[in-house]
Amino acid sequence: MRILVANVNTTRSMTDTIAASARSVAAPGTEIVGITPEFGAESVEGNHESFLAAVAVQEAVRAYEGHYDAVIQAGYGEHGREGLQELCDVPVVDITEAAATTAQYLGHKYSVVTTLDRTVPLIEDRLLTAGLLQRCASVRASGLSVLELEGDHDRAVEAIVAQSVRAVTEDRAEVICLGCGGMAGLDAAVQEATGVPVVDGVAAAVTVAESLVRLGLSTSKVRTFATPRPKRIVHPVAPA
Repeated sequence: MRILVANVNTTRSMTDTIAASARSVAAPGTEIVGITPEFGAESVEGNHESFLAAVAVQEAVRAYEGHYDAVIQAGYGEHGREGLQELCDVPVVDITEAAATTAQYLGHKYSVVTTLDRTVPLIEDRLLTAGLLQRCASVRASGLSVLELEGDHDRAVEAIVAQSVRAVTEDRAEVICLGCGGMAGLDAAVQEATGVPVVDGVAAAVTVAESLVRLGLSTSKVRTFATPRPKRIVHPVAPA
């Protein structure tokens, strides 16, 4: 089984981190391939960059040469999952939805701890669209930019842990979701500080994708996510 894990930004070191996290939970025989968009922002932290990333990720997946069995969109609260579902004939899993779905098996309410405050509405909208907002206790911002997650590990852990503790004690969350693909690998520190289960969206998405492939299930194509109709489309990147 081969799973494409698509970073939503153009920072290749973050793609490597996300792919490494995915490999750490992948079952034997599952190959993880990290892909990075050829255009877009170095970090995605708002609607403009998110819509740009949606196109860039679709282009990266479309241009990939070779067989793959599933696609993971590794951006928290980002646009584009629906477009990928139309484009692909294999399961497509978004880490936002995979994390929240997994959290609902583990507790009554979950909270998301993310990066900047401006990304909070995007995450809330994605959860609402997916029908997952009702059991979300809160979406809390750590105040860190995406790139700061890589640049200052100790500060990142401190900020994320602090907001996670507040989510549990003040918002009554029973599960914490790490609200950024770049937070992969921080779950142990947060769990130790809060005493509650912590869900890494990348890890959750891998296990969901593997399960769908093994069950022989994929996106319904009869209506909403039907393959795009044949027509002339001017792509931002030349077709492979």
